[in-house]
Amino acid sequence: MWTWTAIDADSRLILSYLCGGRDASWACQFMEHLASRVTKRIQITTAGHRAYAEAVEGAFGMNVDYAMLIKLYGAPTDSPDTRYSPAQCIGIRTGILTGNPDRQHISTSYVERQNLNLRMGVRRFTRLTNAFSKKFENHCHMAAIYFTYYNFCRVQQTLRVTPAMEAGLADHVWSLEELVGLLEGKMEVAA
Repeated sequence: MWTWTAIDADSRLILSYLCGGRDASWACQFMEHLASRVTKRIQITTAGHRAYAEAVEGAFGMNVDYAMLIKLYGAPTDSPDTRYSPAQCIGIRTGILTGNPDRQHISTSYVERQNLNLRMGVRRFTRLTNAFSKKFENHCHMAAIYFTYYNFCRVQQTLRVTPAMEAGLADHVWSLEELVGLLEGKMEVAA
């Protein structure tokens, strides 16, 4: 299970997400969804996963400034107390694949931090716990709830507003009642 996530570095708005596999077909679906949600030329930075390069080109063509950031890791130790610890990052390598991205903004820091918040805040993403998702459909529903909460209800410390407010999509911090109200509206339509 993989959660593909696109975040706007300026507003911290989650622009698109997709729960699915990690192969090229899922990468293409994700990038096509992202491309359908933006109206102007954007700069994209991805990790070094090979599937991204073809997916970005397929979804955006030449109408994107695209760079790839590859982290270089040191060899893991065989010590038992570091069994679940990640390898140490010893450097990065960047490559420009399309357009003219601003080198000062080639970064995956915001999306990596958001992924950490997701893993720490939603126990369904934590392996080796009894809350870990076992059913794909429920996992997708939880991701939808989390990302809506993240965009509309959670005030970002550095921005002092929600991502939706910063992006001009909302004029106030949504309450949990408003968030749940979205679900109630869908349930009435479905009934």
